[in-house]
Parts: sequence; C-alpha cells; structure tokens
Amino acid sequence: MDKIKILWADDEIDLLKPQLFFLEKKGYEVVTVSNGHDAIDLFQQENIDVVFLDESMPGLTGLETLAKIKEINSIVPIVMITKNEEEDIMEEAIGSQIDDYLIKPVNPNQILLTLKKIIDNKRLVSEKNISDYQQDFRNIIMDINSGLDHTEWINIYKKILNWELKLDDSNNDDMSDILQTQKNEANSEFSKYIIKNYEKWMKGDDGPTMSHQLMMQKILPNLASDKPNVILLLDNLRFDQWKVLEDIFNESFRMLEEDYFYSILPTATQYSRNSIFSGLLPLEIQERYPDKWLNDNQPGGKNNNEKFFLEELVNRVVRREMRTDYYKVTNVQKAKHLADSAVNFHNNDLTVIVYNFIDMLSHARTEMEVLKELAGDEKAYRSLTRSWFLNSSLWATLQKLAEKPIKLFVTTDHGTIRVKQSSKVIGDKETSTNLRYKVGRNLKYDKRDVLEIRDPKKVGLPSPNMSSSFIFAKEDKFFLYPNNFNHFNNMFKNTFQHGGISLEEMICPIITLESK
Repeated sequence: MDKIKILWADDEIDLLKPQLFFLEKKGYEVVTVSNGHDAIDLFQQENIDVVFLDESMPGLTGLETLAKIKEINSIVPIVMITKNEEEDIMEEAIGSQIDDYLIKPVNPNQILLTLKKIIDNKRLVSEKNISDYQQDFRNIIMDINSGLDHTEWINIYKKILNWELKLDDSNNDDMSDILQTQKNEANSEFSKYIIKNYEKWMKGDDGPTMSHQLMMQKILPNLASDKPNVILLLDNLRFDQWKVLEDIFNESFRMLEEDYFYSILPTATQYSRNSIFSGLLPLEIQERYPDKWLNDNQPGGKNNNEKFFLEELVNRVVRREMRTDYYKVTNVQKAKHLADSAVNFHNNDLTVIVYNFIDMLSHARTEMEVLKELAGDEKAYRSLTRSWFLNSSLWATLQKLAEKPIKLFVTTDHGTIRVKQSSKVIGDKETSTNLRYKVGRNLKYDKRDVLEIRDPKKVGLPSPNMSSSFIFAKEDKFFLYPNNFNHFNNMFKNTFQHGGISLEEMICPIITLESK
C-alpha cells in the first residue's frame, strides 16, 4: 500500500518540524509549502491525499486557498488549522466543507487522530464515538498539562480507562494506538507529579489516602456492625481489571461506593501489602516489629506476617471485640479450602481474603510463551482476568456468601504496567532484583528514567545498608543490567511488571458492596 501523502501549507512551517517528524515516523509522506499559491501549484502537480491548511497565512489566506483547492478536487479531505475558534471564520470554513479543524499549538496525536478519522473511517468506531473521543482527547490533553491534584489525576485516569474499555469492542488497532499514546503522555506527566509531591506526602502534607492509611481511613471506620464484613484483596488488580469484573459482581452484590487509594512506593507486595495490613509505613514496621520485617537482600518470605499485622491493627484501632479471620490463597488447594470454609465466614465480624491469582498470572506470563499469546496486551490481559474470575472457585464462594447479608470490600495492594523501554542499571550483588525498582549501594543509572531516593527514611523506607538508596522506574521503563542485555530485554519487554511509578501501578480501587 502506498504511503498517504499530506500537503501541509503554513507560513510558519519551520516551527512544525516535530509534528512533521512524528507523521513521517508513523509512515505518512509530508510535503510542505509556506503560502497558499505554492500549495495550489503543488496540489496540481502531485497526487495529494490530505491537505492541512493554516487559516492565517499572509497573501492568499487559508480560506481562499481552500476554495481554490476545492475547485480542482472537490472531494480531497482538508483540515483547517487556526489560532482561534472565531465563529465567523469557523462557519465559513465548515460551510466550505472542511473535514476537520485543529487549534494551534497542534498536538501530534491530534493530527494522527484526525488522519485516522478521515482516511480510515470505515475501520473506526461509529462517528459519534469518534467525535466524542476527539473532544475528550483534546480536553484530556489540556487537563494533563494543567497542574492536576491527586483527585484530578484519578478522574483523568478513569476517563482514559473508560475510552480504553469502549474501544475493546471495536477491534480497532489505530484508535487503540492513539489512546495508548495518550496514556503514555499521561504517565509521563503523572511521574513528574509523583516526583514533585511524594516526599511531601510522606511527611504528612495533604495527599491521597495511601497504602498504610487504607484500612484506617477507608475500611475500618466503615465496617458494618449488624452483618459480617469481608475484605477481598486481589493482588495486582488494576483499575481496568476491576471495571471488567464489575458487572459480574453486580449479579449478587450492590455497589455502595467506588473509591481509590494510592499505593506507596515501591508498588510491590512486600511493601504495599504489609503497609495495608499493619497501618504503618515499612520503616515503622521495621522499627516496631524488627523480627517481622525482611529487607530485599534478606532470604525468606516477605509477606508471612500479614495475619499478625492485621490483628495488631484491629486491636489498635477498633474499640470493640471483633472476631476476625484471615485466608491467603496462593494455589488450587488453598482455593478449595477457602470455598469449604466459606460457611464459617458469617460467624466472623471480619474476614480477610488475600487472593494471589492475578499476581501469579502476571509472573507466569513472563515465563510461559502460551500465556504471552493469551495476554499479549492490556485488552487481552483484562479478558483473561475476567474469564478466570467468572469461572473461579472465588466467584462461586462469593456467590454463596451473598446468599446472606454481608458487607464486602474489594481492593488490591498495587497494579501493574506493561513495560516497553529498558533502562540500564549497574549495582552490586546485594542489589534487589525487581525490574521496576532497585535498592542497593552505589547504583549507577540514567537519572532521566527514575525517581531517586538517597535517604530512604524520608519516604518511610528501611535501608538494608547505611549507604542504600532506592530508585523507581518512571512510566513504562524497566531496569536491566548490562550483562546479557539483549537477551533479557527480549525476555521482559512487553511483560506486566510492578514496583515503579505509573497510573496503573499506583492508583488502586477500593470498592464497597453489600449482598443484594
């Protein structure tokens, strides 16, 4: 198939080099002119598929050039680019049958979206969805760069997920690519936001509810006193995965609230889940319960004391006698035991279930080629999660529980992100192995790719050694050592990982439901 050829006329064409390079990289051919007369001459000489016209060119204006081009070829798609949306100019342009318009400064992805809409409309979702998404696209781009707070970031993230889920059914790779690019831009700005604010949050400044505050702020004060309470923590549950499970839950449960919290860093089970159940930051856990905390470089299970932490937290915070129980499911046998034990949950005030299937799926996907095929991207990963849950013993257990009154809290400890860009790190043999964060001494790394914490105590993290520092990967980066770099780059690229800074890892659902 021949390249799509674009004629772009703008008297400031030299300022548009980033946009032109972006289009060429995407496979378009772009020819440029700086005035309307040259645009008409070139249009007559070459086979042009799309025309981009600056409205305010000196000499022959964009509207005058538009009219001349339409006389030559009335059906060629034309996109008007303007510095403003003055009503009379836009009415005249629309009356002259432009196909779209863009407002300066032009975002490269807006251009791409317009081209897909014009050229590939047969393969895109319905015209209304295109129009709605294009409008939302522009709003999101503006919002991302407008200095959002932690609540506004939630709204942006949910907007992007909403479109992502809508486009799942369209099977349109072009639109999905545009949306993915927009999510990448959002993650870039979100990383900057976290780097700017994270240390202040750890000092107690105004911030979101975080892992160590989740139980005390969102769950324990809202426990029902007249019915059993169940907390279901699905490890690695991203917000988009919750959204594809939501309608299944609605069969037996009524949703009371959809809320969120931010996972602490590292967004890894050892840190986030211990903080959730203890109500403490990792450094506070180490100081209060030194025999219950293991650093990354120490052998042994890092999450073996969750039941202890939970009981301590309940005794510390809840001012009444509570009968509690705790179940952790990490394999099929324990899942069966959970189902068999469900009849006893109604005798408890609070039952906590930690279910590790999604975490196991994420790790297995890295190692097994068949799962890489089944969960090759976010859409497939969501689909696989939904299919598992719908046919799982966990859902069967929850349905049994819903036959009597219960209050159910569904949450997670952190999410995951599909990593795409490798970043080299050099460290000694004591350096941690996680691909999204590293803790160790004398780490060498590209500072552009990380949030670096030289004094872990400032963010509530213990130090394995006096000179230990932490680094957290931004956006979709993942850390690799120089040894066998290409081998491990091929192995881990496009796998789902956690531990770093991204919307997908840090923004976590906390859902409150009751049985119908």
